[in-house]
Amino acid sequence: MRPGGFLGAGQRLSRAMSRCVLEPRPPGKRWMVAGLGNPGLPGTRHSVGMAVLGQLARRLGVAESWTRDRHCAADLALAPLGDAQLVLLRPRRLMNANGRSVARAAELFGLTAEEVYLVHDELDKPLGRLALKLGGSARGHNGVRSCISCLNSNAWLGLIVNSSSIIIITIIIIIIIIIIIIIING
Repeated sequence: MRPGGFLGAGQRLSRAMSRCVLEPRPPGKRWMVAGLGNPGLPGTRHSVGMAVLGQLARRLGVAESWTRDRHCAADLALAPLGDAQLVLLRPRRLMNANGRSVARAAELFGLTAEEVYLVHDELDKPLGRLALKLGGSARGHNGVRSCISCLNSNAWLGLIVNSSSIIIITIIIIIIIIIIIIIING
């Protein structure tokens, strides 16, 4: 029988952290990049966020380090980026419930909504478009709506991808992340 109350919650969180945190935290900052999509449906426009994260992991040299985490219901990889660390997350839940995985991982890694970047499609935008969105509403996107609800915040950064060239988009994402890190670190 599992212990209840604060003791049980603390023990479960400790076990989850030991499984979820793949290596010691570096002295710098940490951000999470979540690729929204539907697991098991690669190649669809709605799963472009997951495809971008796969390319991003390859470019950062962590493509072989994805770990399935049952507490987050996601695949996780940690990537060093200068003195910062990126938590790459591909939810293993359907798009409409991606927020539960994103929020759980943010909680386990001690991240706020402002430190979470969502990579997703937007059907209102034509193919070939890339947009950066600073928080706000979901604009009808159920995966983003789920993230806003589960993070209890609409203060997130979104990268909207509607392109058939995932490699080009991945390079642009890396450049954007590096620029953000440089701005934040001064």
